[in-house]
Parts: sequence; C-alpha cells; structure tokens
Amino acid sequence: MNPADELDVLRASTAPPRRSIVELLAGGVIDAELAALAWVLVEARIPLVVGGLQQGAGKTTLLEALLDFLPATARRIDLAGMTEDFAWLPEAEVLGWTRTGPAARPAIAVTPAAAVLVAAEISEHLPIYTWGRAARTLVRAASLGYGVAATLHADRLEDIHAVLRSRPVGLTDDELTYLGLILVIRAGRGPDGHVRRRVVAAHYARPVGRDEHGHTQRLPPAVLAARDEAADRLDHFAWGVMPELAIRLGRKAGDLERDQAERAALLRRLADDGVIDVARVRAEIAAHGAASPRVH
Repeated sequence: MNPADELDVLRASTAPPRRSIVELLAGGVIDAELAALAWVLVEARIPLVVGGLQQGAGKTTLLEALLDFLPATARRIDLAGMTEDFAWLPEAEVLGWTRTGPAARPAIAVTPAAAVLVAAEISEHLPIYTWGRAARTLVRAASLGYGVAATLHADRLEDIHAVLRSRPVGLTDDELTYLGLILVIRAGRGPDGHVRRRVVAAHYARPVGRDEHGHTQRLPPAVLAARDEAADRLDHFAWGVMPELAIRLGRKAGDLERDQAERAALLRRLADDGVIDVARVRAEIAAHGAASPRVH
C-alpha cells in the first residue's frame, strides 16, 4: 500500500460519525444564534478554527458540521498531513514554503477566490495531521484570501495562540489575526451523568488594518459568545463587532443582523421539526442560499 492510500485508511478509521449542525443544535452543543453567525462567516470563507483539549471533545464533528455551510462554489481541498508538499498551491513559495520538486498543474486551477484548505488537525499526533511549516503555510494562505479550516488541541484562545506561536509552526502575532472564527468546545458530565459536549467560547480574530492616516491598527480578538456554565447557555456579544464584520463581508450591519436572525430561525425550525439528517440539512442550507442571494 502506498503512503497516500495508508493515510486514506487512517483518515477513514479515525473520522467520527458525521452530524449535522441541526443535530448539534438539538443536542445543546451550540445554539441557533452562534450557529447562524458561523453560517454567515463560513459561507463567506472566513477562516475557521475549532479548539478542544480532550480527545472526543467533538471538535472534528463540529468543524465538519460547520463546513456544510460552505457555498456550492467553494472548492474544498483536504491537506495530506505529513506528505503534503503544496505542489498544487500556486503561491506556496510566496507563503514561505520551500518546494522539493516542480509545481503541479492541477486540472482545475486552485485560486483564493474559491478554495478552502482544510487540515484535519494542526498537530504532530498522527501522520494525517498538519504540523510545522505546513501548518504555517496553511494559516498564511488566509492572508491571500484562501478559506482555511482546522481543528487544534487547545482549551482556550490563549492556548491556541501558544501552540501556533511555538516552534516548529512559528506564526507571528500579526499572522494569528488571520484565524477568523475561533470556537472552543469541551466535553463533560451533565447532571444525568452522561457526557455532553458544549461550545464554551467563540472569538473573532480581527485582521491587522490601517487607519485613515495609514497607521497600523492592531485590535485584540473579539469575544462573540461565552458559555454561562451554571445556566448552560451561551451569552452573546457579537453585536459589538457586527459593524466590523459587515465591512469585511461588504454588507450593511443592519442587513447582516437580519440575515443572521433569519438563519437562526431556520435552524431552530429544523431542530423543532426533528430534521437532523446531514443530507436534508445540507439541502435546506442550499435552498436558503438559492432563495436569498447575497453579495459578500
């Protein structure tokens, strides 16, 4: 068996069962308001990172459910873990990657306007995961407009940053602002003794910008939501950065808020109706997009 086939077998054997975002909503993992905001951002190919410290916390399940929000025009490219050579990525050398062979010419050109680069996990734990300079290249690709999505073993935003700053990944603080939407998920015992998984925090990494005088502006990540553990609910704070998100997406803040509310209502209705099948939920997401075209 060649290395690529071996990685495919390992990837299939370690992949958790697929769950729809509505099933996760119905199970209390995430709420409709945050899921709807994630829908807006993922659809626009804003980078997505899901952190979770425990094995089995549900980070891969959550990431895959959120990637169902990608539009039909997006082209998903799953990185090949330790064998990834970025031969297919035209800008690899610009991003600091050193090629060991000639660049490939894929049948369909890979472009920032459509491609979403997905890493099963940023770590060195398994050969299918992305680490070191490959992880650095992945995150840097977001600076060119590529969509990026990954999971990571970390329990807090600060820990996610620490992993990505450390060698051999070695991202700078400015490069960490490429991360976009960052969710943290945890698993614990509920009152009934069963394991329950919950998104406990959501952050938005604000890109480095410039003011009207050309001065560099660095803003800390914004808290979009945080879980009240006692009440087992998410408190929401995205209103504070909605104008910034609207500017990034090329929309008006009021329109963005209404769009989020409409999507949240749709997700709640699907949950109430028991529509949790992955294929059916994907169809509902696609139908909503077809009925409500938006400019990003």
